[in-house]
Amino acid sequence: MTEPPEASAAAARPGPGARAGSAGAPGTPPSAGPGAAGPQAAGPGPGTAGRRAAGPRSVTARATAAGVIVSVLLILAIVLGSRLLENFDSALLPYAVATVFLAFGVAYRYTVWVSAPGARRLFKQGWRSFFSVANFRKAPTALPRMIATYLGFQKFLGARSHARWAAHQLIFWGCILASLITFPLTWGWFTFTSGSGSGPGYEMRIWGFKIIGFDSLDILGWLMFHGLDIAAVLVIPGASYFLWRRMKDRGAITGQRFAYDLVPLIALIVISVTGLLLTFSSIFLHGGGYEFLAVLHMVSVVFTLIYIPFGKFFHIVQRPAAVGMQLFKYTARQDQEVLGCRRCEEPIDTGPYVENLRGTMRDLGLDFDEWAEYCPRCKRVLRGSAYLSQVKKGFK
Repeated sequence: MTEPPEASAAAARPGPGARAGSAGAPGTPPSAGPGAAGPQAAGPGPGTAGRRAAGPRSVTARATAAGVIVSVLLILAIVLGSRLLENFDSALLPYAVATVFLAFGVAYRYTVWVSAPGARRLFKQGWRSFFSVANFRKAPTALPRMIATYLGFQKFLGARSHARWAAHQLIFWGCILASLITFPLTWGWFTFTSGSGSGPGYEMRIWGFKIIGFDSLDILGWLMFHGLDIAAVLVIPGASYFLWRRMKDRGAITGQRFAYDLVPLIALIVISVTGLLLTFSSIFLHGGGYEFLAVLHMVSVVFTLIYIPFGKFFHIVQRPAAVGMQLFKYTARQDQEVLGCRRCEEPIDTGPYVENLRGTMRDLGLDFDEWAEYCPRCKRVLRGSAYLSQVKKGFK
């Protein structure tokens, strides 16, 4: 990036972290030109190429090891939780195998993601804020509120569109309900047993221990046996809205990709519709077409579970990490550590957050990290001034 004309000499520049007016002229931007002095301007050392070559291999090895460990732990949990497979339903074996692949993929992808400098800093700062006693003393209710508003009700989506927020809530709570039912049943952790063989009295057991008894003909029993149908009814309108939007909205059409944006929505709809059809077949068709629908439903579920770590659904795993970063920013604002733009002195963000961004830029080898201390408008003005004076000299 070319240095703007009003930049002073390197010796007169304010050092990293300087506030507006603390050193040099208020409009003095950092030097990011090709000839900037300092260690970042120097060429790579003799071991840099070797480290770059070894880096991806080491990340892959760590990610593979993490995936294998998590998969083995899940298999052990399935075996022990089902009482040495005594409560495991062999008809659900494909689903269980898919969850093992899901565990491997999530651990693998998450390890790769956290290995990136930006994500690693976010991850560390998030956990540091999460376990900080000082943060808890300053704002004891901050974390529960952020979990409820940022993860649960996702209020940030409401600022974009109330319709998108409502559709996302339908998908979110429908998938949460389906997961809470499907995974424990698949692993043999949940069982429903009847003393008479055919009901109507049933017992729900977790890990073999009785939790509650219920009558399948009352409201509680109906909810127990139709929880997945309720989840499907929630998911279908939400996924259909987003699918319709991606067919009609110009902004969505421009940047969408079929495998990344449309396949997840289609998969959710197929899973929900085939699940409802299974119930319809058993109640109204006396089991007609049930086997075909069961296979179609199983294939769609298995495909989606394997797809989650490597597609758009991975943001479900990433989102909780962002809560820690939001807590990090919130607690910094409580101390009024807001950094002002070095040119116009307008507030940008909290000082610790800006310094965290600068650290990430340094980790990535970007030698213009001081530009993080400028607001977006001033960055555009300074870049325009540099272009006018250095590239198009004399242009009026």
